[in-house]
Amino acid sequence: MLPNHLLLEEPIRMASILEPSKPTFFPALTKIVGTLGPNSRSVEIISDCLEAGMSVARFDFSWGDTDFHQETLENLRIAIKRTKKLCAVMLDTVGPELQVVNKTQCPISLEAENVVVLTPDQDKDATPKLLPINFSGLAKAVQTGDTIFIGQYLFTGSETTSVWLEVTEVIGEDVVCLIKNSAILAGSMYTLHVPQIRIDQPTLTDLDKEVIRTWGVRNNIDFLSLSYTRHAEDVRQAREFLSKLGDMNQTQIFAKIENVEGLNHFDDILQEADGIILARGNLGIDLPPEKVFLFQKAAVHKCNMAGKPAVVTRVVDSMTDNLRPTRAEATDVANIVLDGSDAILLGAETLRGLYPVETISIVGKICAEAEKVFNQDLYFKRAVKYVGEPMTHLESIASSAVRAAIKVKASVIICFTSSGRAARLISKYRPTMPVLSVVIPRVKTNQLRWTFSGAFEARQSLIVRGLFPMLADPRHPAEATGAANESILKVALDFGKACGVIKPHDRVIVCQKVADAAVVKILELEE
Repeated sequence: MLPNHLLLEEPIRMASILEPSKPTFFPALTKIVGTLGPNSRSVEIISDCLEAGMSVARFDFSWGDTDFHQETLENLRIAIKRTKKLCAVMLDTVGPELQVVNKTQCPISLEAENVVVLTPDQDKDATPKLLPINFSGLAKAVQTGDTIFIGQYLFTGSETTSVWLEVTEVIGEDVVCLIKNSAILAGSMYTLHVPQIRIDQPTLTDLDKEVIRTWGVRNNIDFLSLSYTRHAEDVRQAREFLSKLGDMNQTQIFAKIENVEGLNHFDDILQEADGIILARGNLGIDLPPEKVFLFQKAAVHKCNMAGKPAVVTRVVDSMTDNLRPTRAEATDVANIVLDGSDAILLGAETLRGLYPVETISIVGKICAEAEKVFNQDLYFKRAVKYVGEPMTHLESIASSAVRAAIKVKASVIICFTSSGRAARLISKYRPTMPVLSVVIPRVKTNQLRWTFSGAFEARQSLIVRGLFPMLADPRHPAEATGAANESILKVALDFGKACGVIKPHDRVIVCQKVADAAVVKILELEE
C-alpha cells in the first residue's frame, strides 16, 4: 500500500520517538470514558481519574444496585467541584444479556473435559456440574456443536477467568456442555455469550426502564448506552421512551454494537443513534478474530463521515491486574486513534482494576502520541469528498474553520454554539488543535418558570474528539450580539491562556454567528 493511503503523517523522525512527552492541560484530543466501580468510586480516586483525563463517567447497571451507583455519583459530583473538571454521565443498560447466576457467590472451579449443565432453574445453586442462567430459551436457540463462552465482566481472554463450552446435548430446557478449558469463576454473576444466535428479548428491558425512570431521571444523565442494539427500531423505541421523561428527551443515545445482528443493520442504526459504541468484547466472540479489525475500521469510518462519535472498548485488559499495558495493547490504542475514533471506553480496567488512575493516564498518553502523526490532510480530503457539493451552510463554515486553522497554524479554534451542532461539525473535520466549544445558553420557559439550556450540550461534547466545552454566562443568551459576544470571546481567550493552549502572538480561529450570518475570523493575539 502506498504511503499516501495511510492515515499517518510522514516522515517520522526517529529521534522524536525518544523525546519525552510534555504534559498539557488537555491530556489528549481523544476522550476517555471510565467505568466507575468498587476500585474507582472514592472521591480521591475519582478526582485523580478526572485529573488524568477521564471526561465521561460510565455507570454499568449489569451489576450493583441504584443505591450503590447513587453514592458513587455523589462522590463524582464532589470530585468535579474539587478538580473543576467537567465530566458527563453515561448510564449503561443491561439489555438482553445472558447471565449465569451464582447466589452463594462461592468460587466455581470448572475442569477441562468435564461436563456441566446450563439450566434456567434459578432456584438451584451454582456448582461445578450445574450453572443456573437467567434465560429459558437457550435450549431452543442452540444445537449440538455450538460454542458458549462464560466469563466475569465479559471475557478478558485469560483462560483462568473465562470458560469455553461446547454443546453436546439438549435435554428439555437444559443444555449439556463439555468444558474445553479449566477456569475458576469467582463472584455472583458472569456473562454468557453464544456466538451468532438471536436472543428473543427486548433490547430495553423492564429492568432497564425502571432504572432509567428512577436513577436516570433523578440524575439527568447525559448519555444512554443502549446495550445489544440490533436494529434501528431499538433506538427509536428507546428515544420514544426517553421523550416521555421530562428533560431526558435531551439525553443522547449511543447504540452499543455487540453482535452480528447489530453489524448487519449498522447503517440504519447509525442513522438513528447519536453515537456508536463498538463493544469489542462480545464482537470479538461473535466474529472470527481476524475480522474484528475490519469491522472496527469500517464502522469508525462511517461514524466519522456521519459526524457522529465513535467509541471503542476493550483496549488494555491486562491493566486490570498490571501497571503497564502489553505492547500489543499499546499499539491497539494508537491504531484506534489513527482510525479516527472519538473516545476510548475503559471497562474492567477502571471498574475493578487495581490501577484505574494509571490506566487512564497511560491510555491518554498513547492517544496524544498517536494524534501527533494523524494524517489530517488526507482525512480532511476524504471527508470533503464524502460530503460532496453543494455543502450545507453550517458544514461549509465548519470545514472552512478547520482548513483555515491548519493553514495559519492556529493554536486553538473557538466556536460559539447553543445546540453544540456547530462544534461537533468542526470536530468532524478532525482539527489538530483543541476546539473550545463556548456553549451559549438559551432562555426557555414552561410558562411556570424560566430556565437556561446549555448544561446538557456542554457535557455532551465531552465525548467528542477535540471538543473542550465551557458554559457562557447566562446573562449573555444565544440571541445576544455585538458587545456581549466580544465579552464572551474575551472569557474564552482568558480560559485558553489559563489552560496554556493560547500564548502571546498565537493565531486563533473564531467561529461565531453575527446577525443572520455565520462567520470565521482569524485573530492574531498581542501580548
